[in-house]
Amino acid sequence: MIIQSQQKIISTPSGDMQTSIYRPLDEGSYPSIIFYSEIFQETAPITRSAKLLAGHGFVVFVPEVFHELNPMGTVLAYDDIGKDKGNADKLTKQLEQHDSDTQSLINFVDKQTYCNGKVGSMGVCIGGHLAFRAALNPRIDGAFCLYPTDIHSNTLPCTHGNDSLSQCPTIKAELCMIFGKQDPHVSRAGRELIHSTMQDNDLNYTWHELNAQHAFMRDEGDRYDPALALYCYQMAIQMFNRCLS
Repeated sequence: MIIQSQQKIISTPSGDMQTSIYRPLDEGSYPSIIFYSEIFQETAPITRSAKLLAGHGFVVFVPEVFHELNPMGTVLAYDDIGKDKGNADKLTKQLEQHDSDTQSLINFVDKQTYCNGKVGSMGVCIGGHLAFRAALNPRIDGAFCLYPTDIHSNTLPCTHGNDSLSQCPTIKAELCMIFGKQDPHVSRAGRELIHSTMQDNDLNYTWHELNAQHAFMRDEGDRYDPALALYCYQMAIQMFNRCLS
């Protein structure tokens, strides 16, 4: 499908959030995917991922995940300065603020004639965590979580007892969890903790551990694995076609 793009400012309880929207050019109503970025916000690789998904018949929303902490339109570089700033941001913003961002996006979706009301979530790195976190919202029907960080370690700030792993028993959405076995950010013990918790709570999920490094989906840098990236895009499209039909 040929796609179109635009930017909207979405009001949230913690401030205005610039959000990019990628969607099919043809008229009609389509299912929505909230695509959560890495700590660097909407870089060129994130934009390309969002466009790829939109071209398969989805309305893809890419919010600025740290809109409270940066000037509107901020994109951090893939360097040490950008990494340090992004990591500082992720340890500053409360998970509850991410929750209200998600609800604000869903509220926006419900007002758009080009959206059919079905919503999924997808993300990479911290965005993978936010996609998982979004599934706590009952409106999310499917979540595709790529190498999600900080779930196992409970290192993102939140109200005591409201961390994502503790709250996962409430998830009703279908989940797909993707991890790289060579990813130093989520250890084997961390993966086993997440997996056992999901299994103990009888969640509806699939689990994949790939021979890949962290950020293997990012089509810039030495860790990019094109074949595995294509495999994951295919899995995501199949899952969303099923969950959001």
